[in-house]
Amino acid sequence: MASAEECSSGQQSCKKRRWSRYVTEVYDPVQVGSIDGTDEVPHDRALVRAMNSTYRPNSKVKGNPLHTVFIGRLAHSVTEDQLRSKFSSFGTIVHLRLVSDIVTGLPRGYAFIEYSSREEALRAIDRMHGVIIEGKEILVDEEWERRLEGWKPRRLGGGFGGRKQSQQLRFGCKVQPFRRPLLEDANSGVSSVSEWNRRVRHRREGKTTDQTK
Repeated sequence: MASAEECSSGQQSCKKRRWSRYVTEVYDPVQVGSIDGTDEVPHDRALVRAMNSTYRPNSKVKGNPLHTVFIGRLAHSVTEDQLRSKFSSFGTIVHLRLVSDIVTGLPRGYAFIEYSSREEALRAIDRMHGVIIEGKEILVDEEWERRLEGWKPRRLGGGFGGRKQSQQLRFGCKVQPFRRPLLEDANSGVSSVSEWNRRVRHRREGKTTDQTK
């Protein structure tokens, strides 16, 4: 989420962290599982699975990842021709790949489009994210698999976004950016949204325990 800048003055040293709404360099499963990116322990089993898993990006995927956009939440009826028609107005499409299941051949609901420049890719993300195609609101973001160190896909407990109902939201992306952490409260000692939520949950659990005694 944030890049660290070390500073020194005489014998004193300090670290200043620049807050960001998005993950930009390293994929940390615990961090992306936190609404403000401040958690230090995983809060669901899928995050533990992501932490303990090993994943290597698909070496067969070619092209420039900085020029590539990810398109998710596609209706299974969407075709390559439809995507090409919708996305070609933002620049020159170098390659389009609508992903299908390797066994069944059925579409998996996501695709990748590589443009001839990064500017074209960013324009497509800005204009097409949230657009309705075949009755479904699509997700359009940058391709992260080949760009983020330590990337883990959704099937291993990682990824980005997710549904609230699943209780496995992943933050730090376009669809679910980090929320700015709360400032340190001198009275409560709370310094983040995640810490505040943990304390509220613990109080509720404690109250429930007391009532059952």
